Amino acid sequence: MRVVVPFAAETPKTRLESVLTSAERSAVARAMLADVLCAVVGAGHEPMVVSTAPLDLETLELPGEVLASASVTLDERSLTDAVNARLPGGEGETATDGIDPVAVVMADLALATPDALEALLATSADVAIAPGRGGGTNALVVRHPGFAVDYHGTSYLDHREIAREVGATLETVDSFRLATDIDEPADLVEVLVHGREGARAPTCLREFGFEIDDRDGRVDVGRDGDHGAE
Repeated sequence: MRVVVPFAAETPKTRLESVLTSAERSAVARAMLADVLCAVVGAGHEPMVVSTAPLDLETLELPGEVLASASVTLDERSLTDAVNARLPGGEGETATDGIDPVAVVMADLALATPDALEALLATSADVAIAPGRGGGTNALVVRHPGFAVDYHGTSYLDHREIAREVGATLETVDSFRLATDIDEPADLVEVLVHGREGARAPTCLREFGFEIDDRDGRVDVGRDGDHGAE
């Protein structure tokens, strides 16, 4: 199974600009990408990063087996267009290629684990979706050549409707780890609380001075006063 990991290399995680500088956002985005690639390879698959700008995987300091398994292709198109080009039946796909299932896993799933991904990748439905909080689509597997993605708005609902329209069987995979994408400042607490031991994203945040703050009876993140966004 081909596993596509889209990555916005030029201006990642703009919604975190209130708490992270541009350089910090880039570092955190790359750390999350590295964690996702490690999880994909740990699940027994070879990820292909579809990047909006040139990306050298060696700069991610990946383990040797992950670096050897992962690849990068450049695509400056929108997320929807870049993904649809690589789905079964997409542009450039031959009849033989079209029968191969394709998985799409977002690069900001910092909590993803091999087990969580394998639960999605092992499904048998024509379309299997791991929805994100708020109605997004964080990961999916496509086996039907008539299915196409549309990542605008509440894409989970849109993708369910698209699957129905093309006559594809559908399965929803309920997974906390795949449902948690890191977009907003409030999401950072999930990385610090639930990030895997040794993972890059929580390590990166701690290096930038972030820590768990539960002094007011609820879990949040605080930041060392020596660090701060622009």
